[in-house]
Amino acid sequence: MNLLEEYYNSRDEEKRLLSQHGQVEYLTTMKYIHECISHLGFPAILEVGAGTGRYSVALAKEGYTVTAVEPVPHHLDVLKAKLDGSEPITVIQGNALDLSVLQDNSFDLTMLLGPMYHLYTSEDKIQALSEAVRVTKPGGYILVAYCMNEPTVIQYVFLANHLDDVMKTKTMLTDDWHCKSDPEEIFELVRTEDIAQLNSWFPLDRIKLVAADGAAHYISRFIDEMDQYTFAKWMEYHFATCERQDLIGASNHTLDILKVRGEIHRRYVAALGVSENENENTGTGMQSAKIRQRNADQAGMAASDHQNVDTALQYAMMNQTVIKQSYNTFLCAKSEFIEEKL
Repeated sequence: MNLLEEYYNSRDEEKRLLSQHGQVEYLTTMKYIHECISHLGFPAILEVGAGTGRYSVALAKEGYTVTAVEPVPHHLDVLKAKLDGSEPITVIQGNALDLSVLQDNSFDLTMLLGPMYHLYTSEDKIQALSEAVRVTKPGGYILVAYCMNEPTVIQYVFLANHLDDVMKTKTMLTDDWHCKSDPEEIFELVRTEDIAQLNSWFPLDRIKLVAADGAAHYISRFIDEMDQYTFAKWMEYHFATCERQDLIGASNHTLDILKVRGEIHRRYVAALGVSENENENTGTGMQSAKIRQRNADQAGMAASDHQNVDTALQYAMMNQTVIKQSYNTFLCAKSEFIEEKL
C-alpha cells in the first residue's frame, strides 16, 4: 500500500463533498461539466481519478456513457457499491500516467478532477495531461482540477498558527512562499502561472479557469450552518464571482476548462501514439522510448510543414530525455524553412 492509498483509506472523501461547504466545489464542477456537454447528443465521458464516483456515478445515472479510472481499491469498492447495474459506466483500476487501455480520440470530455493533486514532478504532470489529450477527441474538452498554493499558506501557516514551526524548519516554503510538495505531503500545490506553464506544452485552448470553491474553505463552519435560503444565496454569489481571475489564486481548488485543438491535435496524437498492435506485448520502457522518438520526429515535421514554430518547439521539448535531439531536428527544419522563404 502506498502513501496515497493510506491517506484515502483513513479519510472519508465522500463525506467531504457531501458537507455543505463541500457542495460548493461539487455544484460548481457539475455546472461546468454540463456546460461542456449540453450541446452534445451522446457524449463519451472519461473521469481519470474518479475517487468514490461522486461525479462519474452522478453522470452515469443521468444517462451519460462514462468510463471511470481510479487507482485506489477502496475508492473503487465505494464507487461500485453505488451502482445497480443499469448505469452506462465502465470502471477500470488504473492511474493518470498510463491510459494505454484506452484508445486515441475516444472521449468528448475527459476529466482529471484529482490526479494533479498528487503529481509532484513536471514530468508526471506532463505525462498525465499528455494521456488526457491523447484519448480526447479533436474539439473535445478536458477539465483539470488543482489545489492552490495561497489558501494553504493563509489557512495553515497563519490561521492555524503554524508560522513559527514553518519558519524554523524551512522545509515547507520557498523564499517566495510557494509550498514545497512531495509524496509524504500528499498534496501538490500550484499557482496560476504553474498551470499556464503546463498547458503551454499542449495543443489546448483555455475556455475558462474557475475558482471551484472560492472562499468556501475559509468560512466552512459558517457555510455548514447556513439554512437553505442563505446557502442558495451564497451559491448565487459564488457563481457570479467564480470566474473572476483576480480571485482564482485564493480558491482552495480551481477548475481549468480546456478545449483540444483540431488539426494540431491530430498531429499531436500522431506524434505520441503507439498503435494497438505496437502496444501489444510492449513494455512500458519500450513504449516510452517510441513516444519520445516520435516527439523528436514530430518537431521537425511541424516546422517543415510551415506550422507555427512555437508549436514545433513544444513538440521538440516534450521529453527532456530527447530534448537535444529534438531541438536539433527542429532547428534544421526551421533553417530550411527560412531559406525557402528567402
